[in-house]
Amino acid sequence: MLFREIVLMAWSSLGANKLRAALTMTGITIGVFSVISVMTAIGALQSSIESGISFLGSNIFQFAKYPVNIDAGGETKKKYQNRRNITYRQALRYYELMRQDASEVCLKCFARDLKGQAVYNGVKTTPSLTVVGTNQGFLTANAFTLGYGRNLTEEDVELARSVVVIGKAIEKRLFPHESPISKVIRLSGHTYTVVGVLAEKGTSFGQSQDDFCIIPITRFFENHGEANRTVNIATQPFSTELYSRTLDKGISAMRIARGLRANQDNDFEIYTNDSLKSAFVSVAGYVRVGAFVISFIALVAAGIGIMNIMLVSVTERTKEIGVRKSIGARSRDILRQFLTEAVFISEAGGILGILLGVIGGDLLALWLKVDLIFPYGWALAGLIVCSAIGIGFGLYPAYRAASLDPIEALRYE
Repeated sequence: MLFREIVLMAWSSLGANKLRAALTMTGITIGVFSVISVMTAIGALQSSIESGISFLGSNIFQFAKYPVNIDAGGETKKKYQNRRNITYRQALRYYELMRQDASEVCLKCFARDLKGQAVYNGVKTTPSLTVVGTNQGFLTANAFTLGYGRNLTEEDVELARSVVVIGKAIEKRLFPHESPISKVIRLSGHTYTVVGVLAEKGTSFGQSQDDFCIIPITRFFENHGEANRTVNIATQPFSTELYSRTLDKGISAMRIARGLRANQDNDFEIYTNDSLKSAFVSVAGYVRVGAFVISFIALVAAGIGIMNIMLVSVTERTKEIGVRKSIGARSRDILRQFLTEAVFISEAGGILGILLGVIGGDLLALWLKVDLIFPYGWALAGLIVCSAIGIGFGLYPAYRAASLDPIEALRYE
């Protein structure tokens, strides 16, 4: 028999039992959907990792109280909560020690406990603005660009001036038809003069990067208090070649600023873009393994379903097999037909699972506002796995059909 004839006969046989074939396909679809949707979402996140996770500027290392991947609870979190805050005095001491060895040293403190809302002429922003007390190094250290106006200066910090650099979203909300430069706004209960506007940065993981308000760190502490606040310190070396040496000097300077003795361990965290990426890759790896295990179980169950349905089909079509063999069909033709039916069921379920998985994964990516992708590699792997399942679990029923004695088969009722 020609392969085309075998395919047409397999398709005709499946069409005669549409509901049974569809139910069998469902198991394959669920298994493939679970892995493809997860891999699509993770792939979309990884494709935007530079703009999403890499919130530090180029060639930057940072010191902080907490690690980037701190657990949500338990003893580990309590350990870091009990750690001393990095005070502004310590941050200034570090700044003095490193200003000759680094091109930029950024001191920053995030007001996570404040209701960040800006008001101008009765118009209000959302009460979820990010208020940051910092110095002139914030833009470089956090990969922001100044749109127009000016950045914070050393003099602003030294004199604790009430000035602010606002994000693009705040400008659009409060100043849709005029320039905000030199205008006075009220931010979290205090007045500030707008001196600059950040260039639009967009969103990352569903969170806007254009709702930042940057004020001098000294003014921040005067208005909102310094107690129970910790300062993050980001440092940029003069060049990539000097990165390792500057990092070593930075660690030494931080230990001096913290008053640590030679026999004491570091009581602060160090992280870079690479460490942030590694944290994401580590988490993504666990998610991938979990998705693979769940999908493997679902696919094995679906494969067993295919084998069961094909065995039932062989029993139902015993007489048909006997007739075909009696008029010249070879055992390998029968084998191919039943294998083709099994692969058809498996591949149809796989293709549907891939399509639904890509749609589901990209919908999640769309919600997180990252680039959409089509995981060609995983889609191809899914088709190969579905073919293997169809062949593997359809082989025994196909062999059993091909092995039937034509005379006994013709007598079967």
